[in-house]
Amino acid sequence: MAPHTVVVSERPLPEDTRATHRRLDVRGTRLHLAEYGTGTPLLMLHGFPQHWYAWHRVAALVPDGYRLLCPDLRGFGWSGRTARGYDMDALAEDALALLDALGLERVGLVGHDWGAHLGFRLCLRAPERFTGYLALNMSHPWPRHRAVLPNLWRMWFTAFVEYPVLGRAVLRHWPGFTRFLLRHQVADPAVWPDADLAEYAAATSASAPAVQSLFWQYVLKDIPALVRGTWRRHRLTVPTLLLGGERDVVVRPSLLAGAEPYADELTVRLVPCAGHHLPQERPGEVAEAVRTFFDGRR
Repeated sequence: MAPHTVVVSERPLPEDTRATHRRLDVRGTRLHLAEYGTGTPLLMLHGFPQHWYAWHRVAALVPDGYRLLCPDLRGFGWSGRTARGYDMDALAEDALALLDALGLERVGLVGHDWGAHLGFRLCLRAPERFTGYLALNMSHPWPRHRAVLPNLWRMWFTAFVEYPVLGRAVLRHWPGFTRFLLRHQVADPAVWPDADLAEYAAATSASAPAVQSLFWQYVLKDIPALVRGTWRRHRLTVPTLLLGGERDVVVRPSLLAGAEPYADELTVRLVPCAGHHLPQERPGEVAEAVRTFFDGRR
């Protein structure tokens, strides 16, 4: 595939009558954007193995007065898939270019899982663009090594995703793998309707090259940067609320501590009896966090 080639999914969108949809040309690709509501804009960044629909439960509970901007990351969902552009810096440039295309100078930021990892990168690169940051189920850029090392085994599943040939084959041809991860990573698997599991399994299969590239770029670039302590030279100036699941099997609560010396205003809060998918497991608490955290930052 030539670097400029853009492939856009023709799969039907999940039904949500409250959402409006459009596509915007951004940095050599076409990003799909789902929007909810009007008012104060919030950029909502999804994680793996999901897309814009990851926010539909939260969107139903967020109070009036907010405009939720829920893009599919490059290569995910209904955004264009390209041969390159899946490292965090490139995805951050996509997000900033999307805000420019929408004519938005400053917004609130919400991210989950990989979207939360990307959110931290955005706040460090362009803090002037964000009024505040709500991060869900993700460690910050300054994890303590003594907390990381005992939990590395929890990332076992990445070995089936990150390698170019194996990862794409697993993601494309083994939908049971995606279903297993979604069920395994929540405190109560019953929170997943069968239709949602089917949707995300199909979406992951269709987006296999992008998903694998995202994980591989993390191995090539982000892990070495963490080992070198690259982000210790940077300070988080965007007010941030970090929510974690008390029973998160991927990002354990111990990984959320230790950022205080590198942040001006960072609060960490655990959600009891919740796992790794707070937008699915605790949409009401996420919506309430949106209200309490961003109401004073309009």
